[in-house]
Amino acid sequence: MSFDGTIVHAVVKELNNTLLTGKITKIYQPYKTELVFTIRAKGSTKQLLISANPSFARLHLTNEKLDNPSEPPMFCMLLRKHLEGGIIEEIKQLDLERIITIKIRARNELGDITYKKLMVEIMGRHSNIVLLDEIDDKILDSIKHLSPGINSYRTILPGHTYKLPPEQEKLNPLEIDENTFIKKIDFNAGKIDTQIVKQFSGLSPQIATEIIYSAGLVNRETLTKTFFEVIDLLKNNKFEPQITVSEKKGYFSIIPLTHIKGTNQTFTSVSEMLTRFYFGKAERDRVHQQANDLERFLKNEYQKNKTKIKKLRLTLKNAEDAAKYRKFGELLTAYLHEIKKGEKHIEVIDFYDEEGKSIMITLDPRKNPSENAQSYFKKYNKAKNSLDIVQEQINKANDELIYLEEILSQVETAAPKDIAEIREELVEGGYLRNRNKKQTKKQKETKPNLEEYKSSSGLDILVGKNNKQNEYLTNKLARRDETWLHTKDIPGSHVVIKSNQVDEKTLIEAATIAAYFSKARQSSSVPVDFTLIKHVKKPSGSRPGYVIYDNQTTLYVTPDEELVRNLRK
Repeated sequence: MSFDGTIVHAVVKELNNTLLTGKITKIYQPYKTELVFTIRAKGSTKQLLISANPSFARLHLTNEKLDNPSEPPMFCMLLRKHLEGGIIEEIKQLDLERIITIKIRARNELGDITYKKLMVEIMGRHSNIVLLDEIDDKILDSIKHLSPGINSYRTILPGHTYKLPPEQEKLNPLEIDENTFIKKIDFNAGKIDTQIVKQFSGLSPQIATEIIYSAGLVNRETLTKTFFEVIDLLKNNKFEPQITVSEKKGYFSIIPLTHIKGTNQTFTSVSEMLTRFYFGKAERDRVHQQANDLERFLKNEYQKNKTKIKKLRLTLKNAEDAAKYRKFGELLTAYLHEIKKGEKHIEVIDFYDEEGKSIMITLDPRKNPSENAQSYFKKYNKAKNSLDIVQEQINKANDELIYLEEILSQVETAAPKDIAEIREELVEGGYLRNRNKKQTKKQKETKPNLEEYKSSSGLDILVGKNNKQNEYLTNKLARRDETWLHTKDIPGSHVVIKSNQVDEKTLIEAATIAAYFSKARQSSSVPVDFTLIKHVKKPSGSRPGYVIYDNQTTLYVTPDEELVRNLRK
């Protein structure tokens, strides 16, 4: 379901209960279109996520750990200058639209009190976050700039006066009565759900569909009754945050979606629901943006190697015909006196055949009989000599396919911070050119950043999500008596349980993590091998992250995203 006005209404209510009068202590901009505010309010510290992501724009409290860039972007620095240390005085929604105003009282460099407004516009690819001076609504800056050339209706640039997005001429459903509602619906026109969305602000198609479904036999009485039952829930802040999953597709809502048949999971707060719903989704979107060129390159290389193997196997098949070429050469030599120049083929008795059958041999009409015989002998020698070389090339190309498949799998499960290490590995392997030598040198001096988990029994579990991390975890960090896990014959992460005594539950949880961070994350009953680190060896000269192991035992587990999320430290 979309992040509609009803969701914004519930989020704003929650934020007013938790953040009002709170002090902004830190501001981060972990990604290009996302901000994280750390706020101390009512005796506890909260994190407010504000995102203008084109696909996942949203606003809610979160406990998700996001990387803080070493150098803050300019917009983040400006927000720190004007808002850090400030007090949140007001959080309100414009009617039932997806526009939120956060009013902040702070002090300037001279110590004078100033008021700023942060406008959060959640409008899909047009989403934005704009900082205003409250006195004259002058724009100080925004996370996305909008020039007159892009939008003739309003300009979002520093120094310009802020202007709200164009009105859609919809009614606020929280402020209308029954008569107004009935007048706006044409019962003879049909498509009542579409009419509801077009006439009233903040209501998504999903909410409209639910109203129609709950009304049953739709008429003026049943529709009006059902519509205002939903509106009363909003007015009275009676929210039931829940995620409904149907056929592997998820929907979130603050009211029950009875028209969708599936499994429901309820939450104690709207922010908890949104954090759970967006867990991994926004990160995968960021990874896709950062690694789009990388994925394209890897898939192209993968396909090139498959084509190469196909051609090599054809060459190998031809090479395996070496004996046939020799036989043709010898038969032509024996029958030279019967061949005339210019013939395209000749039929002779095959004296190698026990039954003495005849055989047809193709000839090059431009060559004389002796040259035709010599041509087959040359093909024989060439084919014979190429057998070993071609097989070696096929083996090498197959190894390359396995490696590229592994890297592609790592990109699929990577976090944004992992992409740089994958690029670095490909640069070192000669697949990519080094686009930033200084950055690469700096990265070499730092240890890979492993993902950390804690089992239900309190044991630490470490995960390498690319070859550099796998290499460091398995060959340098882990001790000989610690347990190592990896999906059996499936590309995936190295996982290590940091203990010499492992209980069964921890083992199953670590295996589930290994299955989740593998190419088989969407499968069930995934085989995962485990053994001690002392049984894991890296062959001399092998690629980063490549190991062989023995004395293993195999577990079968099903990847569980919720378990992985709950165990993450």
